[in-house]
Amino acid sequence: MEKNSVAIIPAAHEQTRSYDTEFRFRQDSDFWYLTGFPEPDAVAVIDPSNDKSPFMLYVRPRDMEMETWFGRRQGVIGAVKNYKADASFPIDKFAIDLPRLLDGHDTLYYRFSVDKALDQQILNYLSNQRLRRLKTAYPPHTIVDPTIILGEMRLHKTEDEVEMMQTAATISADAHTLAMKKVKPGMNESQVEALMESYMRSKGANGVAYNSIVGGGDNATILHYVENNMPLKDGDLVLIDAGAEYQGYAADITRTFPVNGRFSNAQREVYDIVLDVQLKCIDYTKTGNTVRARQNYSIELLTEGMLKLGLLKGKTKDLIRKKAYMKYYMHGVGHYLGLDVHDAGRYFTDQAAKSSRPFEPGMVLTVEPGLYIPPDDKSAPAKYRGIGIRIEDDVLVTEDGNRNLTERVSKNPDEIESIMQKPANRAARNSS
Repeated sequence: MEKNSVAIIPAAHEQTRSYDTEFRFRQDSDFWYLTGFPEPDAVAVIDPSNDKSPFMLYVRPRDMEMETWFGRRQGVIGAVKNYKADASFPIDKFAIDLPRLLDGHDTLYYRFSVDKALDQQILNYLSNQRLRRLKTAYPPHTIVDPTIILGEMRLHKTEDEVEMMQTAATISADAHTLAMKKVKPGMNESQVEALMESYMRSKGANGVAYNSIVGGGDNATILHYVENNMPLKDGDLVLIDAGAEYQGYAADITRTFPVNGRFSNAQREVYDIVLDVQLKCIDYTKTGNTVRARQNYSIELLTEGMLKLGLLKGKTKDLIRKKAYMKYYMHGVGHYLGLDVHDAGRYFTDQAAKSSRPFEPGMVLTVEPGLYIPPDDKSAPAKYRGIGIRIEDDVLVTEDGNRNLTERVSKNPDEIESIMQKPANRAARNSS
């Protein structure tokens, strides 16, 4: 923060799901990162020049009637005792205290257009001070959006953050392994989703980090398929993209495997290409290489794979220049991961010049190449139509390379088939 500055960071509010019911509350990631305070309708004030109270929280007060209906509150005492605020006050006092909090500071760190009610309080304060500015008032004359600063802080994980992310990754990996053991023809996608999410919660996860994707057959060619309501068919693949959230931190894993426990020749041909690209891109995710270079690397490798499968025809360089690969590979090879599944942080060192950012120790990124062949694509060989495959892991960049946080869930096709050889299904498979 600049000298003689103050920051105002709001918590999230509860969101209506329908009529008079709310979604399960999830704290704003920046507010959570800075305070750890789990309740809605709070405001953090950070003022380094305040020797007595550099960190203040304005929170909902204790209210026995409201707590009987909706759950316990920390109140002003709990905010100090349990969340290390130097001082805490009821949220209703914030608007009254605003002039005292801001007067005399040169810079205000605040992000507009997130909390409209709070925006209006700050704008009202600035408007009211306009006429007094040259006489008795000294409001901030510079307002800085703290998003970029907080994004840079969140981008580089501490040891404690890595430990929480490893826990989220381990829970998620074991849920994927459980799915491999339990999936069988005739199950519904929704049953697989329920199985995995129940397991995650039972192992201490807050819930899921994002809406789970369970796509059987050609549903796997829909990138963000979340209906999860179709039966799984013998002979099809199922693509599962699901991750747990633990203490606010996300895991993000995708595995693709055969519903009946055995890859067909065509499925294996596509799978092996995606797996080879994924392994090479994991190895590429290390200090010194850049985000854009990794993406270009994945495009080159997958384009060569498409040529091998007969999905594309021509020269690799020409196909890349024409972006022909986007017919079957239309997304990035990975993204930052942390408190948000698509986490904060810039991807370019110079936004104007689009200078790609190098990987640095402490970053966590996904590695998730894929191939998606539409079922009605007449230009593709018939045996590949309707196959969608993505393989995704979460990778921590280290000083001397990287660490795969999600490696405990297998992606080797032979190992997957071995995991899926359940006694109850062997007879059915042997007779087919």
